[in-house]
Amino acid sequence: MNQLIDVKAVAPPKQSVPRKGSGQVASTEEYQALYRQSIENPTLFFGEQARKLLHWYRDFDTVVSGDFYGFSNPPSWFNGGLINACYNAVDRHANETPNQIALIYEADDERLNYNVTYEELLARVCQTAQMLKSIGVKKGDIVTVYMPTIPETVYTILAICRIGAMFSLVFAGFSPNSLRDRIQHANSRVVITTDQALRGGKVVETKSLVDQALEGTDCVEHVVVVERTGAKVNMVEGRDFSYNKTVPTFGVYCPVEWVDSEHPFFLMYTSGSTGKPKGLQQSTAGFLLGTVLSSKHVFGVSQGDVYFCAADVGWVLGLSHAIFGPLLNHATTIIFESTPLHPTPTRLFDVIDRHKATHLYTAPTVLRLLRQHDEGQIKKYDLSSLRCLGTAGEPIAKDVWEWYFNEVGRRRCSICDTYWLTESCMVMLTTIPGVSNMKPGAAGMPFFGVKPKLLDDKGHEITSRPAEGTLVFKNPWPSMARTVRGDHQRYQETYLKPFPGYFFTGDGAVFDKDNTIFITGRVDDVVNVSGHRISTAEIESAIMTAQAENLSIASETAVIGVNDDVTGQALNAFIVLEPHFQDKGHAKVVEHAIEHVAKGIGKFAVPKRLFLVKDLPKTRSGKIMRRVLRKIASGEEDQLSDLSTLSEPAVIDHIIQVVKASSSQPRARL
Repeated sequence: MNQLIDVKAVAPPKQSVPRKGSGQVASTEEYQALYRQSIENPTLFFGEQARKLLHWYRDFDTVVSGDFYGFSNPPSWFNGGLINACYNAVDRHANETPNQIALIYEADDERLNYNVTYEELLARVCQTAQMLKSIGVKKGDIVTVYMPTIPETVYTILAICRIGAMFSLVFAGFSPNSLRDRIQHANSRVVITTDQALRGGKVVETKSLVDQALEGTDCVEHVVVVERTGAKVNMVEGRDFSYNKTVPTFGVYCPVEWVDSEHPFFLMYTSGSTGKPKGLQQSTAGFLLGTVLSSKHVFGVSQGDVYFCAADVGWVLGLSHAIFGPLLNHATTIIFESTPLHPTPTRLFDVIDRHKATHLYTAPTVLRLLRQHDEGQIKKYDLSSLRCLGTAGEPIAKDVWEWYFNEVGRRRCSICDTYWLTESCMVMLTTIPGVSNMKPGAAGMPFFGVKPKLLDDKGHEITSRPAEGTLVFKNPWPSMARTVRGDHQRYQETYLKPFPGYFFTGDGAVFDKDNTIFITGRVDDVVNVSGHRISTAEIESAIMTAQAENLSIASETAVIGVNDDVTGQALNAFIVLEPHFQDKGHAKVVEHAIEHVAKGIGKFAVPKRLFLVKDLPKTRSGKIMRRVLRKIASGEEDQLSDLSTLSEPAVIDHIIQVVKASSSQPRARL
């Protein structure tokens, strides 16, 4: 904790102060007044914001009812209102500025790039909606979308919303088994996919994967295939048909299906590091308001902006901030099909330069990659259009933050290290650009309507500062996931019952003397070694600050506990070395790490085994899958359970080999 409470604040650059007329919070006083109102009178605050930022076919009667305290009366928002997500994202802007660019498609091969205006977007969405209706998709049905980040995916998602159906987003590349589980759980009659997907110059056989997933299932009646590459693929007669050949035959108008505020909007499966995926169900109005508020007041998005969220639309970050956030705010969004390193490590900077992007939103994992490959080429690109830089998915290391601020933002852009969850669908903690001071590595301050609290092990609120504990949220907010579909008891037991009256995040946090919030890691990663309760996050922090030759040793680390016959549990550390140490003597480097942990925490906190690995297993959103490391270190690599959210499957075999080659001594293995 001591390392976090001494972090020095960086003043917001003058260039990042919100533009006049943007509607964004423009001063500390304005933020404090709005935040106070959102906590003391959420009915007034969220009612005003919902009416101001969204179009309602019928106004709502009540803003919010229910709470966290009684499980029989869960929170419900904007009851009585009728709304439509597609109308809010497309129609109202197409009517006002039909020729404004809505989508900039940045293809895997940039020679295939093209733009889509709001008028064209509306037409394509309506044609897709007509196609869906023609095969029987109706209000309340769940359509599984298994597609890469291309314009047709945006058309499809918006078309599903337009007719009042739900979508279940599955990242294009999940295994057939994972896809099958999701299709069956959602009971989807329709699956929409592509013949193939292209990502980073590699081909993903999406249609073939769908075919394998559907073996042994009987719920799917139709598979719609977008011809992304034109490859010849298997088409099952009577079930499969071409999107490209069918959709253009329909008219360019389809009426809007207005739905209740609490109408189920989409399913998003998440496993984080906990195992079997949960099908989180979102509501329509709550998601729309949480997303439009986050985009407008955190990032200052408005008409005229070019927003670049370099995330796949198959994940909640891409869904919220590559599609709905920019479109709800009448901006232009870049739909990025490729990867940050394809065809060169400067691809993202080239995209910003060519399209004059005003915002960049990505994960610290991506930034670490870009920094490792930066050999000065970044200075060749004109990044002066950037106004705000965002990160999400995990805390950002101080050195990566400084590189992002100095080299990408050129010290002109505020950095918003946003903290939020798939379960929240709204930024919960953040820096307010141009308004609040920035502390490298800090999630920042609470967003509107968010009341963060710090609890001790007994569930009591910690009011002293600085302090460390479990992060929870006191109040319900509009965009929180409503349930785990088909298993509301799991929702309650995961989020509401651990600390009754609070929403349990599963994360630990430090509140410094200024009430700035730092995320420290999962609170369930507490290990008991010979009677010592040790936070693995604290040990990870010690390893990350260890140095040799005045240089940081580790670029990433994960510490887990495994069963031990002598001590009850034993600590194991997995370390990814910084590039400058990867070719040097490992034993000496590991000695420095051990010594640093022993001095900083105590000898009892020194891991029993340290493994030097090339990478760590992470979800697509950048979270380290510690349960996987725990299984491997325990010799249970044949019981890894669901790996559908794993970003790089090849890393598993590498780690297994490293662990198998190890001994019980605290020394590194490769």
